[in-house]
Amino acid sequence: MPAPSSAEPAADPAAAPSFDAPGNLPLCVTCGTQYGASRSDCPICDDERQYVPLTGQAWTTLEKLRGPSHRGSIHAQGPGVLGIGCEPSFAIGQRALLVKAAGGNILWDCQAYLDDELAALIRAEGGISAIAISHPHFYTTMAEWAREFDAPVYLHAADRRWVGRADDHLQFWKGERHSLAPALTLYRAGIHFAGGTVLHWMDDPDGGGALFTGDIINVIPDRTHVSFLYSYPNQIPERPETVKAAAAALEPLRYERLYGGWWDRIIPHGADRIVQESARRYLAFTRG
Repeated sequence: MPAPSSAEPAADPAAAPSFDAPGNLPLCVTCGTQYGASRSDCPICDDERQYVPLTGQAWTTLEKLRGPSHRGSIHAQGPGVLGIGCEPSFAIGQRALLVKAAGGNILWDCQAYLDDELAALIRAEGGISAIAISHPHFYTTMAEWAREFDAPVYLHAADRRWVGRADDHLQFWKGERHSLAPALTLYRAGIHFAGGTVLHWMDDPDGGGALFTGDIINVIPDRTHVSFLYSYPNQIPERPETVKAAAAALEPLRYERLYGGWWDRIIPHGADRIVQESARRYLAFTRG
């Protein structure tokens, strides 16, 4: 995944101080995860799929981010899809996607920054009916978003242990698929994390279908292929059997477009073919 932004706010690398309000809960500077209480470590960064910087663990808060250094941003990312992030980027540069579906807007993935101005812009687009997140690196401030829009957050139960802040809005689903609406379905791909999830939108405005993947399926720079890694910063490949199973689960789906995990990482045409071809290429290399 991308390296942290050089524009991240300064933070004390010592243990997180005491916090007494939701906006002042500890927020990891490196990965953007918000925790429900003070702590000296970030389990997500301690995991081999992320990292702790050489300078050590550092903390900030959402309230500090809301100062003059950052602001929310919304940009079109495709037909019926708006990207939501902040400028300058924070943590690993996460951005969320507002999927403007017929039955109500779905927030796909999450990013840490949220203030009153950004919430008002989202409400002007129809608000948020539900939130679905691909994996723990995008959990960030999901509880803040859920409370702001009174929206349920759908997470795969296999990744429950990584939740940093409990909230009644969190809904844990099990199994291989979960329907959010008649044309919106979550699939467990199991890549990157055991509960690694993708979202299939069957009736996007272009009519060709769309797949939202975060970096469960990662779009490479020239958009001709995708990649599958267990750890992006530490460059650990995903297990072949996991990629094979994910490709088989997604093979029946039709989707012209694929939306990756960062700004403009989008495959505009032939995405379903590209995913299957990429899986075959990956398996050929990893199996010798």
